[in-house]
Order: sequence, then C-alpha cells, then structure tokens
Amino acid sequence: MALFADHANAQTLRDPTLPSQGYVAVQVDSGSQQALVLNSIVNGQRAYAVINNHILSVGDTISGIGLRVSSIGQDSVTLSDGRKLQLFQSITER
Repeated sequence: MALFADHANAQTLRDPTLPSQGYVAVQVDSGSQQALVLNSIVNGQRAYAVINNHILSVGDTISGIGLRVSSIGQDSVTLSDGRKLQLFQSITER
C-alpha cells in the first residue's frame, strides 16, 4: 500500500526542468516582435548561452534579430543594445 501512496505524491510534484517558471521572455522593439528567451548558460573555459534554443558565445549574433551577445555572466547575458537577459529571474527576485 505504501507504494501507491508514494506514486500519488509523485504525481503532484512539479517537474523542475519545465520552463514555465524559470525563464525570461523579452519582446524585441523592432518589427519582428520575436521574444528572446534565455534557456541556459554553460560556464567553463569558454562561456556559452542558449538563447531561443541556439548556442551562442560572446560576439555571436542572434539570427534574424541582428543583436550581438556582449557578455555572458553566471546567471545573465548582456546584449549589444544594452538589454540584460536574466536566468531564473522569477526565482532570484524577491
């Protein structure tokens, strides 16, 4: 019987890998109206950011928008127009 109780509790837990609460969408003011979503950041010898499901590094251009990645931090990315995409903004802000 304990097996069934654990199974019922598992169904009520939220999957932490789902992006419903951990990403930021920024509207682009240009005519394209495409949202920028910072999916993840990988830090190592060279930092990479995943924006709109594309892997980018500093200096790369976001295709279709023309914005460059200026810097990649541990939890944010700065774009050439000065905007800053924050990773997990809804969790870290209080």
